[in-house]
Amino acid sequence: MDPWATRISGNCPGYKPSPQALLCCPGSSIGMMLSKKLCAKNGKKIKNRANRNTKPNKISPYLPPEAEEGNVEYKLKLVNPTQYRFEHLVTQMKWRLQEGRGEAVYQIGVEDNGMLVGLSDEDLKASLKTLRRMAEKVGADITVLREREVDYGYDVSKKIAEVLVRRVPDNQQFLDLRVAVLGNVDAGKSTLLGVLTQGELDNGRGRARLNLFRHLHEIQTGRTSSISFEILGFNSKGEVVNYSGSRTAEEICESSSKMITFIDLAGHHKYLKTTIFGLTSYCPDFAMVVVGANTGIAGTTREHLGLAMALKVPIFIVVSKVDLCARGTVERTVRQLERFLKLPGCNKVPVVVSSTDDAVTAAQKFAQSPSITPIFTVSSVSGHSLDLLKVFFNILPPLSNSKEQEELMQQLTEFQVDEIYTVPEVGTVIGGTLYSGICREGERLVVGPTDQGEFLDLTVYSIQRNRSACRVLRAGQAATLALGSFDRSLLRKGMVMVSPEMEPTICWLFEAEIVLLFHAKTFRKGFQVTVHVGNVRQTAVVEALKGKQVELRTGEKAVVRFRFIKHPEYLKVGAKLLFREGVTKGIGHVTYLQSVSPSQLRL
Repeated sequence: MDPWATRISGNCPGYKPSPQALLCCPGSSIGMMLSKKLCAKNGKKIKNRANRNTKPNKISPYLPPEAEEGNVEYKLKLVNPTQYRFEHLVTQMKWRLQEGRGEAVYQIGVEDNGMLVGLSDEDLKASLKTLRRMAEKVGADITVLREREVDYGYDVSKKIAEVLVRRVPDNQQFLDLRVAVLGNVDAGKSTLLGVLTQGELDNGRGRARLNLFRHLHEIQTGRTSSISFEILGFNSKGEVVNYSGSRTAEEICESSSKMITFIDLAGHHKYLKTTIFGLTSYCPDFAMVVVGANTGIAGTTREHLGLAMALKVPIFIVVSKVDLCARGTVERTVRQLERFLKLPGCNKVPVVVSSTDDAVTAAQKFAQSPSITPIFTVSSVSGHSLDLLKVFFNILPPLSNSKEQEELMQQLTEFQVDEIYTVPEVGTVIGGTLYSGICREGERLVVGPTDQGEFLDLTVYSIQRNRSACRVLRAGQAATLALGSFDRSLLRKGMVMVSPEMEPTICWLFEAEIVLLFHAKTFRKGFQVTVHVGNVRQTAVVEALKGKQVELRTGEKAVVRFRFIKHPEYLKVGAKLLFREGVTKGIGHVTYLQSVSPSQLRL
């Protein structure tokens, strides 16, 4: 074991440090916190008595060895490279940017094996100058995230620098991350989004949220009942781009290299089906759970946390309204969250973010380890710690790499229909997410299944992403498509638009392996539930419980056969399934489809 690993695990007998613990650096308070919590997770108490009143350890810390894949590159120094070496470095940067879908992180002053060597001020300045030249060559900008001193005990101080390299936006191919916003009613979700996207603080009476509401009754009650979308951009230099400096969404898109699309979901229990639809249909990359500092974990907060974890969406917590509470109340709410997240059903490692350095570390580790859960304490009125949340969003990397993206784009086109509109002088418009393939203007596709199980021909006339025109849509991107004079009455939520070459099949009957999370009595044949599979939401009846079981109780597993009641649906084996009926809830995945083709139905 290397010396730094020994230092991390020094007073934890038998503790083997994980990659997350090895990533922790002594200059970061969050790093020390993580190493303690990851150690404590193995059931060992950390005792730091031996480390008190001792001199700083002169052994250099380590990062994990550099990986060939991924968007992180280590460089010891970049001082006056030859022309041949410079060209090689530029090619290397192109590869890292491709792996990070337009973003890369350079660690300057670090050897390939992860040892933090550090550089003098002069060498560091020269290395950053070379890095800036490299970035200009590939059409990117650099931002120094942080500089840290490496203590060797020598007279000359040595530093390492962490640098974000981001490509300048080109032809609307910005990096787009979707963040679902969850939390109890009156937790301050819409107000927080209004402050982030409008660039103006709230007045304490909800002024910031007014632009987010879609219906009159939402403005009157102050409660979100529908799904709305808001955008926050970051340019190639890491600066915030929102409505405070841009008049339209199109201007924000044109100026941004990275876009955060917030999916504002309802907090009230009576709109739970809308919230579940938003989580299952829009495929969010992350979930931001907003908790009021004055109420703590209350109402639907537990349910929303459970839904996000059941669907395996990485979560982070934002404690809002800290301006309303005394410091002790905020700390009590944070402790309550930490206790909840550490419960056996959650198994999370909560980390409180209190500085810029913490925000940088949290963003990087959050994407690497699903168990780490950052906690922010903010105020939409005073602006407390909002800058830390913006730093976090700026650095937050995508979960999928370029290889996975390429594989999805090679498949046939499949677009999920989530919203349907009629726009004057445009005609029928549908909104949703492109699950696989590439969709272009003028492309001919089929949409279905209808109530009779058929797929209908149509043409895509135009495409818009984030309210600005776009010619090509790629896998994983959300957009609205104009279908011209296509009859809106033939469309419904839950349909798919696919390439005719796919020869799509439909099903009335399907089987799923499920876990019954909660049921007041017993779950048996004939029971009716509302099933959510992706963008599909329909009532289904339990046809049979396979195996020896005649009935299921809370916590039990089984393979269940379901039958849709109203009309057939397009499903895929392996798709995540969530069902509910009153207080009854369960999760699982589709294991078998009794598929039929539209031509067989006609026969």
